[in-house]
Amino acid sequence: MKSLLMVLFAGLFLFSPLWASGDDGSETPELDRETLQQMVRHSAQVFQLEDGVSIEDAIESMKLRANLRNFQEVADLPLSDQVEAMGGEGNYMRILAFCDALIANRMVQHDIIFASFLPCRIAVVEDDEGQGWIVTTNMDMMLHATDLPEDLEEIAREVRDTIYSIVEAGRTGDF
Repeated sequence: MKSLLMVLFAGLFLFSPLWASGDDGSETPELDRETLQQMVRHSAQVFQLEDGVSIEDAIESMKLRANLRNFQEVADLPLSDQVEAMGGEGNYMRILAFCDALIANRMVQHDIIFASFLPCRIAVVEDDEGQGWIVTTNMDMMLHATDLPEDLEEIAREVRDTIYSIVEAGRTGDF
């Protein structure tokens, strides 16, 4: 059984210049900065809110869609409120987390690495121009980088589809 990280790193070693020279001239297996940046960029998906969709509308739409798809809202983290309470300033930032605990349990029983993806997080942020954005894990990358038994692969696709449906509801303001 391959863990997600092992698969990702193996793929990167095959397709990227990952070996860096150490201070003493020896080669050390370190990921170069560009590769690390690409890994991070590819691990997330970013969606712009459609014109006329407020951040509040997006959040309400996502919560309603999650409820319709039987995904429990397990966390609502108003980070920009916390920044303000600590005397800081910044743009709007809120993290919503959704989960189906039974599915999560099955995935973690299969491979503990899936615990790092739990619960499914969706960030709603505002940029300096006041534009709203939704950011979430690239579920397709996760699915294609793991070897799951057929029954779990089907469930994982359903989770992916549910999260993307929740994101789409937020992006468009559709319930």
